[in-house]
Amino acid sequence: MKLSFRQATATDLPLLIKMLADDRLGKQREDSSTPLNKAYIQAFKQIDSDPNNQLILAQSEQQVVGMLQLTFIPYLTHTGSWRCLIEGVRIDRELRGKGIGNQLIQWAIKQARENDCNIVQLTSDKQRPEAISFYESLGFKASHEGFKLVLKTANNA
Repeated sequence: MKLSFRQATATDLPLLIKMLADDRLGKQREDSSTPLNKAYIQAFKQIDSDPNNQLILAQSEQQVVGMLQLTFIPYLTHTGSWRCLIEGVRIDRELRGKGIGNQLIQWAIKQARENDCNIVQLTSDKQRPEAISFYESLGFKASHEGFKLVLKTANNA
C-alpha cells in the first residue's frame, strides 16, 4: 500500500480520537464522545503551535490509515544531541498487518535523521506485547526501564 504523510489539522481531531480509543487500553483512557472534549482541542493547539512537535497522519489515497506524534527534544546528554520521541502510534484496526506501521515508523526515522537527531525513542505499554514485538522487529531495543507517575487522569482532572 502506497502511503503519503501530512500534518494533522483541527478537522482531523474526531477521527484521531476515534483511532486512539480503538483498542482495549484506549477505551479506558480516551473520551470519544461528541461533541469533542475541549481538552483535545487545547492539546491539538499546543502541539500545532510548537515547532518541535508534529502530529502526523498516514494516508492511502485520501483515507487516513495511521497516525503518530513526533517530538524533537534537545538534550545535554550524548554531547548536546537531539532526540526524536515517537508517541501515539495507531493504525486503523481494519488495516493492521499490511505494512502500514512499518512504513509509518520508517518515515518517522527518516524525519529524525533529517532533523539531525542522534536517537529515536519510543515507549509501548507492557500490556501491548504485539506492539513491543513490532518495534523490536524494526531494530528498537528495550535498553532502559521506563517509569511513569500518573498525577491525574482525564476522568479526575
